[in-house]
Amino acid sequence: MAANTQTTDNIDLLKRLCETPGLPGREERVRALIEKEVKGLFDSVTTDALGNLICRRNPRPPHTGSANKGTSSKDRPTRVMLLSHMDEIGFYVTHVDGKNGWLWMNPAGGFDPRTMFARRMTVVTDEGDLKGVMNPGGRPLHISLAKDREKIPEVKEFYVDIGLPADEVKKRVKVGDYVVPDEPLIEVGHKIVSKALDNRVACWLGIEAVRKLDASGTGHSCEVVVAFTTQEEVGLRGAKSASYSVQPDIGIGLDVTLACDTPGVPEEEAVTRHGEGFGLHIKDGSFISDHTLVKEFEELAKKREIPYQRTILAAGGQDGAAAQQSAAGARAIGITVGTRYIHTITEMIDKKDLFAARDILVAYLGQVS
Repeated sequence: MAANTQTTDNIDLLKRLCETPGLPGREERVRALIEKEVKGLFDSVTTDALGNLICRRNPRPPHTGSANKGTSSKDRPTRVMLLSHMDEIGFYVTHVDGKNGWLWMNPAGGFDPRTMFARRMTVVTDEGDLKGVMNPGGRPLHISLAKDREKIPEVKEFYVDIGLPADEVKKRVKVGDYVVPDEPLIEVGHKIVSKALDNRVACWLGIEAVRKLDASGTGHSCEVVVAFTTQEEVGLRGAKSASYSVQPDIGIGLDVTLACDTPGVPEEEAVTRHGEGFGLHIKDGSFISDHTLVKEFEELAKKREIPYQRTILAAGGQDGAAAQQSAAGARAIGITVGTRYIHTITEMIDKKDLFAARDILVAYLGQVS
């Protein structure tokens, strides 16, 4: 089936996105997957100097939605930019132990050391992928002291063992190769669990929302630009250059956010709750959403009976900030999907929330003039 006519829930695409390695600065394999997937869906697809994949889609007749007050004052259609970062958190190899073959690493993105013990990993080299395991240095349980078991190792104390003699490791792995978790996507009840849902969820949304919009046949009056961006986890770097180049009238940052509706977290700190719809993002540490856009999305969600929840994240940021602040600036908002156990290999989303995020994007793009 052609990429631009598939209208199923397409969890297989999300699986392929999540299981493809791609940390900040090394998103090329994810980009190649997306570029193949969106063939025929956009009018132009280009890659910029930072590796962002910029996909542009011109207006399509007919337009059957209501007018939007945010029409551009320029002599062109309103330009709506969706930003979906491709990178996941991971590690760069900083040292190959020539005596024992251990691989020492530097993180690219934020890790909680409590979640890093005893992990299967993939080491990505120019010659191919290698399997390995990650552990911290120190005594194992059976010979450890009580004080050893009380300590949480620092990220820098973890190393990877790929099970080969040191001389072979030196031949096959070099400084600058990268390491990501080796974990498959699985479906658990009504949930999806995987590493890298942050932010392959947004990549899925950027593809599937436009695909569903295309399949609907209703057309759209705005110019749609989906930017699959690089290096978000280390400072929104790709989104900054992409937004400066595109210069959108409206920027929509697509991302996951916290769902702390789990034991041990006070109700007031939950941020979102699973199954209650997409996150209508109000504020985080990087930007404050345009209040008129918040109102537009809220009214549209109510009209279309798409479940949603307002969200504020006390710290952290997302690509919507780059769209808002680039060049002369833009109206911007975030659309998010609540995620339990974020920045771990067991990131979990609710399918209802994922599909709600897709549906509000389709509805909004279809009515912007």
